[in-house]
Amino acid sequence: MDSTRSTPAAGWPLLALHPGLMLAALAIYPMLANDFFILQIGGQTLMLGLIALSLMLLAGYGGMVTLSQMTVAGISAYMVALLGDSHGGASLGWPWWLAIPAAIMVAVIAAAFIGALSAKTEGIYTIMITLAVGVAVFYLVLQNRVIFNGFQGLSHVRPPVVLGVDWRTPVAFYYLALACAVAGYYFVWRLRRTAFGLALQGIRDNPRRMSALGYDVIRHRIAAHAMAGAIAGVGGVLLAWYNTFVSPATVGVDAMINVLLVAVIGGIRHPLGAFLGAAVFVLLQSFAIDLIGSQRFRLLIGLIFLSTVLFSQDGLLGLWAQCRRWWVSVAGRRPFLISSSELPDR
Repeated sequence: MDSTRSTPAAGWPLLALHPGLMLAALAIYPMLANDFFILQIGGQTLMLGLIALSLMLLAGYGGMVTLSQMTVAGISAYMVALLGDSHGGASLGWPWWLAIPAAIMVAVIAAAFIGALSAKTEGIYTIMITLAVGVAVFYLVLQNRVIFNGFQGLSHVRPPVVLGVDWRTPVAFYYLALACAVAGYYFVWRLRRTAFGLALQGIRDNPRRMSALGYDVIRHRIAAHAMAGAIAGVGGVLLAWYNTFVSPATVGVDAMINVLLVAVIGGIRHPLGAFLGAAVFVLLQSFAIDLIGSQRFRLLIGLIFLSTVLFSQDGLLGLWAQCRRWWVSVAGRRPFLISSSELPDR
């Protein structure tokens, strides 16, 4: 028997990160948890992870670190509230099967517009442009009382009852968020091996060389923003339904920074990192605030973010990979963990 191989029991089976096992665990999670953990922890994690996934697509595959993904999600949330049924503002009362696609389409258009503004920039300049757009959207919805109802926002934004199922109930919302998260994860994971995904990664590494090879760098970046906008748009619809209201805080600077923190803490090079970071953030937000207060919570998140950046280039997934290599070097075994092939190449 090959000594370098080990059974699952010889590795770390209880800490395995295999996507199939994680999906099975997520599927049976509502059977083992109460309504608080199903909705407040599970549903919120999947929803926030989906928005962070859109940032991972841009930053991990395209090298475009932006602060606009929460803005795009917030635009989608406002649109589904305005086009559907809500209290306050100029609600149009469209049916859900028309309001939802329209809201996501507006988010895609907004994301493509932001991408067009920032496509020729890199690094800190991309961050500053997307931050400026986010702040502009924040003041637009804050000061406009006729359409967006100003500071109070739009309330009573509830998902529809389809086939007798109320999608705001904890279990139904959780499975809806899980289906959207799985679809988004699979799309982003498959994208990296497509011609567009490979070209986008080449642009990330060396845009001048890709341009010399005949690739249109600007169009690829705008298209990536539009794809990420669709993912963030779906997350925005879930966000509006989860909170049952939309306010300027939804598109505020704090919310924009939170998405960046989630993506970086989890690991910005792999789709799994978005949801891992979201789980850490939601758990700390749900329990640490009661123990240390809201102000110290920001300090705690900042320390975790700083530690992640200092000790790992790829967040918690990077730390996991370091532990895996250490285990292999010390024990001479191949643990039952996520394989290196699951992580995107840099």
